[in-house]
Amino acid sequence: MHKQNRMSRIWCMVVLFGIVNAPLQTLALHSSYMETVKQWNLLNYNFPWDYPVANKDFYNAENIVATGIEVGYDRIYLATPRLFSGVPATLSSISRDSYGDSPALEAYPSWNHHRAGTKEYNCSDIGLVSVYRVRIDSCNRLWALDAGVSRSLEDFEITCPPKILIYDLYTNQVVRRIDFPTEVIRGESLFTNIIVDETTSRKENHCDDVFVYITDTVAPGIVVYDSEKDLTWRLSHPAMYPDPDFAESRILEHSFTLMDGVVGLAFDPEAAILYFQPLATDRLFSVSTAALRFGPLEFGKDLPVKLVGRKSSQGIGLAASPRGGTIFYSPLSETAVASWNPRTNEHSLLAQDKERIQFAADLRTPDRDETALYILTSKFHRFYLKNLNADEVNTRILRIDGVVKRNVPLQQNTLFSNQHRFAPTRPSYEHVSSNSFYNFPASSSSQFDKSLPVRTAPPSNGVKSYSSFVQNFYGKPPHPYNYEPVAIIDKTKPINPFFVLNSGEKTFPPPHVPRPQFGLNGEIFIQKVNSQFNDFNGLRFPKSLNFNETTLPH
Repeated sequence: MHKQNRMSRIWCMVVLFGIVNAPLQTLALHSSYMETVKQWNLLNYNFPWDYPVANKDFYNAENIVATGIEVGYDRIYLATPRLFSGVPATLSSISRDSYGDSPALEAYPSWNHHRAGTKEYNCSDIGLVSVYRVRIDSCNRLWALDAGVSRSLEDFEITCPPKILIYDLYTNQVVRRIDFPTEVIRGESLFTNIIVDETTSRKENHCDDVFVYITDTVAPGIVVYDSEKDLTWRLSHPAMYPDPDFAESRILEHSFTLMDGVVGLAFDPEAAILYFQPLATDRLFSVSTAALRFGPLEFGKDLPVKLVGRKSSQGIGLAASPRGGTIFYSPLSETAVASWNPRTNEHSLLAQDKERIQFAADLRTPDRDETALYILTSKFHRFYLKNLNADEVNTRILRIDGVVKRNVPLQQNTLFSNQHRFAPTRPSYEHVSSNSFYNFPASSSSQFDKSLPVRTAPPSNGVKSYSSFVQNFYGKPPHPYNYEPVAIIDKTKPINPFFVLNSGEKTFPPPHVPRPQFGLNGEIFIQKVNSQFNDFNGLRFPKSLNFNETTLPH
C-alpha cells in the first residue's frame, strides 16, 4: 500500500509541471508538513459600534474574498478587493500571536482609510478603494496597490484612478503616495499584483530607489515604476493575454469561466528574473528585469519574454524563493502546491489537499519567516458562482516550513557583489516573440542578452520631494511637460470587461491592423513635446514635481 501511494504521488508530480525542452532530471518528494495558521467560514471585522453592519451593500460576508497576503514581524495582512458589493475594508490585519480560528479582521491602518465602502470617498483623500495585493519592503514599509475599481466582478465601477500607498509599519502612517500618470492607464485597467525590486537599492536611500513591477490584468500589461526618479512606463506582450482555450477552470466538481490576463508574479532577485502568468493559461513565462528597467520599447522591438514551461492546469498563486531560485506554484485542478528549481530541475510536490488547497490566490516567502512558504487559499470559485456554503471553511492561511533556503550571511555569500545586492545570472529559457506566439521558435538572441546599462533620466535640478501627493499638475505653469491628458473614466458607457472578454472578444490584435506610429502591441504613446527635455520620445512620464516647481506664478 505504501509503495502504491508513493507511485501515485510521483505520477501526480510528473503531470503537475512540464518544462519545455528540458528532461525531468530529478523528482524529489518533499516530506513537508502543512499547517493551518488561520481559517474562516466567512471573514468578519472588528467594526466600530455605529457602523451599518446590517446593510448588505456595506457588509456582506458572502461577497468578501481574500486575494492577497503579506506576513509582517508581528501581524499578517490580508487584501480583500471589492470584487462585489458589501466589502467594508479592502486591507486588514490580524496579530500573529492570535489564537483560535476566525479572528476578527482589523481594518488597516484604521477605518478612516476605507470610506469607499460607505461611498463617502474623495479620490484626493489618503484612503483605499480596492486592494488585491500588498508587499513589505526591507525598510518595514507596506506597499498597498489600490486598483481603484469597485465591484470589478459586477458592474466594474472605476471609482478612482489606481495608486500606491506606502505605509510605515512602525507608525502605521502613509509616508508616500504614488499616482499613476494617465498615459500608462487604459480604460479597463485593473492593477492586481505588485513586486518591489530592491536588488540595486542603496541602504542610505531607505527603499526609495526601488523598481516596482505591476500587473494590469484586464488590459494586459506590466507597468514599471522607478521610485527614485518617479517615472512610470508600460510594457505589453501577447504572453500577458488570456488564452481562450483555457478560459474555463475546474476545481473538483465545479467549473467557472474567467478570462483573466497576467496576474501571477514571482521575482527571483538572484537571477534578476520576473516570472508571470495569466490566469487563463497553462503556461509560465519569464522576462529579465534588465529588459523591464530599460524603459519603453522602441517601435518594432519585442519584449524578450521567454516560455519557462507548462503546468497541468491554470493557476494564479506564484512565488519564488529569495535565495536559491526555487519557484512555487499551485495548479487549480490538482488542488496542490508544488515547487520547481530551474537551476537544478528538481521538482517537489509540497502538499496536496482537496479541502484546504482549492484556489491558491497568493503565495509568499517572507523574510520575516525565513524558511516558510505561506499560502492564502479560498473557495473563490464558490464565491464567484454564488453557490457558497457558509457552514464550511472558505478561507485559509496555510504554512509549510523548511522549503525556502536559509539566508546566507553577507560575508559567506559569493553571489553578492560590491555594486549590486544580487549578482544576476541568465538561465537559457526559450525566447517567445509576439509574432509567433504559438509557434515557439528556437532560442534567439535579443538586445537584452548582453549586459546593457540601464537608461537614466535627466538629472534633477531641484530637491527630490514626495510630490506624488500632488495630483493633476500637468499643464499648469511653470511645469514644462504639457502632455495631453488621456480620458480614463467614461461613466456614460458602463462596461464589465470580464463579461466582454467572456463573450468572445479577440485576445490579440489582428496582424493586419496597422500599429500606431509611437506604439507597439497596441500601446499608444505621446510624442515628445519639449525638444529640450531628453524624455526618450515622451515614453517615460514624470509624475512628481521638483520642490521649486510647486510654487504658482504671481
